[in-house]
Amino acid sequence: MHRTTFLNIGLFALLPVTALVALALDEPFIITLVTKVAILALAGVGLNIALGLGGLVSLGHAAFFGIGGYAMGILASHAQNYTPLMEWPFLMAGTNSMPVIWIVALVAGGLAALAIGALSLRTSGVYFIMITLAFGQMLYYFAISWPAYGGEDGLSIYVRNGFPGLNTLDPIQFFGLCFAVLAVALFFAGRMAQAPVGLALSAARQNAERVATVGLSPFRLRLVAFVISGALTALAGALFADLNRFVSPTMFSWQTSGEIMVFVILGGVGRLFGPVAGAALFILLEHVLGGLSEYWHVYLGLLLLLVVLFARGGLIGLLGGKQVAHD
Repeated sequence: MHRTTFLNIGLFALLPVTALVALALDEPFIITLVTKVAILALAGVGLNIALGLGGLVSLGHAAFFGIGGYAMGILASHAQNYTPLMEWPFLMAGTNSMPVIWIVALVAGGLAALAIGALSLRTSGVYFIMITLAFGQMLYYFAISWPAYGGEDGLSIYVRNGFPGLNTLDPIQFFGLCFAVLAVALFFAGRMAQAPVGLALSAARQNAERVATVGLSPFRLRLVAFVISGALTALAGALFADLNRFVSPTMFSWQTSGEIMVFVILGGVGRLFGPVAGAALFILLEHVLGGLSEYWHVYLGLLLLLVVLFARGGLIGLLGGKQVAHD
């Protein structure tokens, strides 16, 4: 078994072990931090499908993160206020059911990614980066000017949504739920990377012309990856909003897009467990250095610079060796 595999298993096991130790020490705040790592890692897994497999440098993934958050906020607020979501042409009520909210977030994120990807993927390079950034900022300013759902102040949900058979208000149970979703997403991303569509996508990233000559469409392959990526990121947004019981326009901001990309770069672009390592390192730095100085982003920037210059495989590549991506 390769060293990277041991590293991945150890890293993945570290999340539930940390949560269980925190439970034994009666430290719910640490359980919440580990839950945040699992959710942000899920967003990173989503971006890594587009960035790592497809080579798509998107600075607009906060759009999908925010769509997932607002899907949760809108459905839960209507259930909370006992007001229907719509009355015509048919009656639609809000809901506090997490499975229903997840489905809505996945579908909404996927459809948004389909629309944005269909336009953005007609460009490449810096133009692709700018057009995805523009879509994210459009949704950001739309959320700010949407008074029905809090506008600039955001939207609070007083009670966390429910999942059958679980008490989601219990931090350890909510962590277990988020960790299970992350595990499923990692399994799916790993299988996708080994499937024909993933291999063709990697080939299109390396040489689109050769892929086109064998009858495959690089545009369609990238669009499929972008849609799956957007749907997974939206699911992470719904969980993140449930964690905080609050959703705001900042979920759409370009800073959020940048942070998700930082998780992936720190952990290792194209590495299956790279987003998990990156999200864990980011939250650790935020918690430790943030307590020492309000300018902790300076240290984060220096670390990011070192990774880009001397450790292209990120933390996983540095510790696990130069095994191929999506190991």
